[in-house]
Amino acid sequence: MANNAAAHIRVLIVDDFAETRENIRKLLQFESDIDVVGMARTGREGIALAKETKPNVVLMDINMPDMDGIQATEIITKEVPIAQIVIVSVQSDTDYLRRAMLAGARDFLSKPPPADEMINTIRRLGEMSRQREALLASQPALSGPGGGARGRGGKVIAVFSPKGGAGCTTLVTNLAMALKSGDNKVMVVDANIQFGDVGVFLNLQGKFNLVSLTERADEIDEEWLQSVLTNHTASGVKVLLAPPTPEDAELVGAGQLKKVLESLREYYDYILVDTASVLRDVELTVFDVADRVVLVATPDIPSLANIKKFFDLIEKLEFPPEKMLLILNRVDRRGGITAANVEETLKHTVRGQILLDDKTVLASINSGVPFILSPNARQLAPVPGIFELAQRLKDDFNPKETAPAADDKGRKAPAKQSSLFARR
Repeated sequence: MANNAAAHIRVLIVDDFAETRENIRKLLQFESDIDVVGMARTGREGIALAKETKPNVVLMDINMPDMDGIQATEIITKEVPIAQIVIVSVQSDTDYLRRAMLAGARDFLSKPPPADEMINTIRRLGEMSRQREALLASQPALSGPGGGARGRGGKVIAVFSPKGGAGCTTLVTNLAMALKSGDNKVMVVDANIQFGDVGVFLNLQGKFNLVSLTERADEIDEEWLQSVLTNHTASGVKVLLAPPTPEDAELVGAGQLKKVLESLREYYDYILVDTASVLRDVELTVFDVADRVVLVATPDIPSLANIKKFFDLIEKLEFPPEKMLLILNRVDRRGGITAANVEETLKHTVRGQILLDDKTVLASINSGVPFILSPNARQLAPVPGIFELAQRLKDDFNPKETAPAADDKGRKAPAKQSSLFARR
């Protein structure tokens, strides 16, 4: 490791116990590539020192006298965008961790942190900080706040499945086309940050991507936004592409993504967000921001088993159940597991069904043209279900324009013990 001070990882320690601060400092003083640039005993002191020292990594306690570490994390993430924050705490409660990740924290270490684990974490996040610093330096300077039609109050619609291969990207790209009508403005955000395929599904390439906006999350104006988005010419839908490589995904922070999605509400009526089939801070952030989460299941045992686990988890995390819209995709007319079977098993209403047509879907993906734009779209099996879902979403967001559907009763009371998961 080079001894050049410019290459050193700058670390700030924020903890209200002097002994803890000193113990961490002593551990790090033997690492030639790590410099402790400051120590603070409160959240407010930590923010002030972070602005002054511009640390690459902040080791942050949660419980402090004047401002807790979660609030301080959110402010430092905004004020010092290169800072990568690690929560170091005895608190391992799920709610604490979720709130910390939503605030922008990158990692968590238990207190007292094991020396090797802490040093490895600092080096890993230090490299991410340098990459972010280089990216910020390479991007053109932004103009001041621009004009444009703000205040649209757009709706964020996340599409998620806990089981890969459920058809989320196909649904996102076609649903965007179904929602685009008249002068409303629709966009797609590819938040599958490691392996996003929206660009492939729409045959789009662009110079900019999600990283471009998250790195400037606090400075988004319409002029910059339009220069970053990619236009789908055939529909007029705008697309924010995923990071180009899995490594670039590390540059997308949960806190910054949250700010980006909230900013997009000002310019677009519907913001559809494609997500990966995992649950990390990024996905939890998307769910937190979203007005609706379209939960995609397929009529098979592995998919439904994962959906059940997901419902159990969000109940523990206290996500509002009214946000969830359970959709059954790839429904086979010839039989098999039905929507009624799924409702009986999961105790949740199926809010929409999209019929199976693998030939149409595969041809659409390979051509990069959503099948909903086909000349004979209305005759294709999956299309009516997608238009019905689009209308349901519009009705949900404009309740005065529609009568309540007879089957929208939320959870269904169990009629009998489900047999779908009884298989061993």
